[in-house]
Amino acid sequence: MKKRVVVALGGNAILDGDASAEAQQANIEKTVAYLLNFIQNGDELVIAHGNGPQVGNLILQQAASDSEENPAMPLDAAVAMTQGSIGYWLQNALDNALAAHHIDREVATVLTQIIVDKQDDAFLNPTKPIGPFLSEAEVKTAAANNKAFSFY
Repeated sequence: MKKRVVVALGGNAILDGDASAEAQQANIEKTVAYLLNFIQNGDELVIAHGNGPQVGNLILQQAASDSEENPAMPLDAAVAMTQGSIGYWLQNALDNALAAHHIDREVATVLTQIIVDKQDDAFLNPTKPIGPFLSEAEVKTAAANNKAFSFY
């Protein structure tokens, strides 16, 4: 019986130590090798993924190169950029794995948005961390250099 299998892949599972694009793609390829079993069984596969460490790293990169001529992208754009890159990597890895196993299946990436109430009290104390883990010394340096961000 065909099932729909939904997999939640955390951003920390994709970025596991080495933040390079190559390392993240390699982690995705390893994951896809396991997920391919569902497709080979005839199941429909849906992958949702996080991007906390990726968007945090991109925001830090943006802040480091921010200038009047080339201003840093805002958080919502950085979220979309990292969603897009992870989706692109997942789609490529799945397409390559399917082709290697002679499976004719289409893969699609869908970028999502969420509608929120800007008056929601949760915005008074945001609790979703993004970015890399920092030591106490790194937090002090980062906070001094990036006044617009909260570090904890």
